Amino acid sequence: MSENPDMTALAPATPAGSPEVLAVRTGAFGAHGSGDTSGFGGLTQVVQFAPPTPRPYGGWFDEAVDVLLEVLGDQGITDAIEKVNVDRGELTLFIRREHLVPVARALRDDPDLRFELSLGVSGVHYPQDQGRELHAVYHLMSVTHGRRVLRLEVAVPDGDPHVPSLVGVYPTQDWHERETYDMFGIQFDGHPALARILMPNDWVGHPQRKDYPLGGVDVQFKGATVPPADQRRSYS
Repeated sequence: MSENPDMTALAPATPAGSPEVLAVRTGAFGAHGSGDTSGFGGLTQVVQFAPPTPRPYGGWFDEAVDVLLEVLGDQGITDAIEKVNVDRGELTLFIRREHLVPVARALRDDPDLRFELSLGVSGVHYPQDQGRELHAVYHLMSVTHGRRVLRLEVAVPDGDPHVPSLVGVYPTQDWHERETYDMFGIQFDGHPALARILMPNDWVGHPQRKDYPLGGVDVQFKGATVPPADQRRSYS
């Protein structure tokens, strides 16, 4: 793949302010008691969000954000973007869920933006992010403008996990939204047939959530029994 000329001109941006620290995890899996069998019990990881990035963002990011704000303003939408973050050369726009569809349509259709390719949606579960536990993350690419890539992120509460479907804007989102629903429980309102795609239809729970048990089955080997992963003793 040839080098993207837009990205070579992009100066790395360092977010201003202090990051929002959600939690400090210990061990390889953040387990307490007997759940961590990795031997990395002394490992410490900080779960945090980067703060908003001040202008200038660098490269083409300022122009893209300005064009998007102008297009949304013409539609009477002035509060769609919660914050803008530039970190390690990547642009992320945090979008309020009620404005997700018009934002995606503007990014796709405006000739100065033309993010015509959706690379899918992924889910993330942050149990410590109270009121915003579930995040839907979208990656969009502009083939027209030299493979520019940006990220949209939408956060919703665990008790109200509803996000508008983007199948009407990007039809290829169909199976991606089904997988994110299956693994994380995010409900994509307006999806033509939102159903599980990996797990059986009668499966209980969503396996990639942080509160989902590790599970497993007892395994017998030469007379010994190996218990499920979440029932083994800790080696730390």
